[in-house]
Amino acid sequence: MYRKPYIIAEAGCNHMGSMEIAKELIYVAACYCKADAIKFQKRCPKELLTPEQYNAPHPNPVNSYGKTYGEHREFLEFTVEQHAQLKAWCEEAGITYATSVWDMTSAKEIASLKPQYIKIPSACNTHFEMLQWLCDNYEGEIQLSFGMTSHKEEEQIVQLFERNGREKDLVLFNCTSGYPVPYEDICLLEINRMREMYEDRVKAIGFSGHHLGIAVDVAAYTLGASVIERHYTLDRTWKGTDHAASLEPDGIRQLVRDLNAVHDSLTYKSSEILPIEQVQRDKLKYRKH
Repeated sequence: MYRKPYIIAEAGCNHMGSMEIAKELIYVAACYCKADAIKFQKRCPKELLTPEQYNAPHPNPVNSYGKTYGEHREFLEFTVEQHAQLKAWCEEAGITYATSVWDMTSAKEIASLKPQYIKIPSACNTHFEMLQWLCDNYEGEIQLSFGMTSHKEEEQIVQLFERNGREKDLVLFNCTSGYPVPYEDICLLEINRMREMYEDRVKAIGFSGHHLGIAVDVAAYTLGASVIERHYTLDRTWKGTDHAASLEPDGIRQLVRDLNAVHDSLTYKSSEILPIEQVQRDKLKYRKH
């Protein structure tokens, strides 16, 4: 029995530091795309980066919003009060608010808002101090991506949640960390391995895609990934590194439509001859006269 797909539009920092763009992202995702959730990001750049990283130039200056990488990251950050406003707008629009947290400060700030779930990105999934703090202090669901993660690290992560009795609040995502990811590196059959290893131990298995198009997401769902997360922007040509690997509103809308259609179709026949077929059988079926 397939679960109904749960579809997350990952806005990340595609708001480009603008609350007005963030608000539009929320209302378009909710009202036009019909996504279940929209996810942002929260980082404390001075905690996350070394002084050398903070003061270095952006590796791709054309995408930078500051003179240094640290200034660039600061420009794209919202305060916890602004995240509270994003959550209020989500509630008003009828879509679930969520945020990825990249460090302890961000985890504590976002947990204080009591969102339905918090996401741990692939880059931070071995920040065991942060995972432990969330297990101890945050009661909601925790979603976590397995991009750029060894099998040994995966097991360590799941065992941490099991030791804390929180494994049934954990959703694990198959993910390849790249922007965008070529099809041959998506490795969808990893979903089969993750289901075999972890499906009975955690809440659900999901898929976080950084590829182009939406065909792969349908395949991921049929393989058993019931939570589908895709990067989302209003315009793929905007300034920034994530826009090009994101879906625009029409893409998210079509993804929601197609995943729900596939969910409705993944059944067995309720009778050998369905009522819709009986009408055609009476008209068309060969009979020996």
